[in-house]
Amino acid sequence: MTYHYLSYEDRQEIEQRYSQGERPEDIAAVVGVHTATIYRELERGYTGEKDESGKPKYSADIGQSKQKNSFRRRGRTPNAAC
Repeated sequence: MTYHYLSYEDRQEIEQRYSQGERPEDIAAVVGVHTATIYRELERGYTGEKDESGKPKYSADIGQSKQKNSFRRRGRTPNAAC
């Protein structure tokens, strides 16, 4: 098994599919990661708002920003992580 960080394009795919109502299990299959990764990413990119159905909103931009800040705190550069 190989490990990799989610790219911004992966996060955009998650945002698009999640906003269309797809299940995290299905999103994980498309992106090629474990379901737990999708759940963690949804928490990371939570906007603090809920949609009309009461589901938490996700933003790829927020998720990417938090990941970059995490790298910065750990002393890593985003290019070295991917």
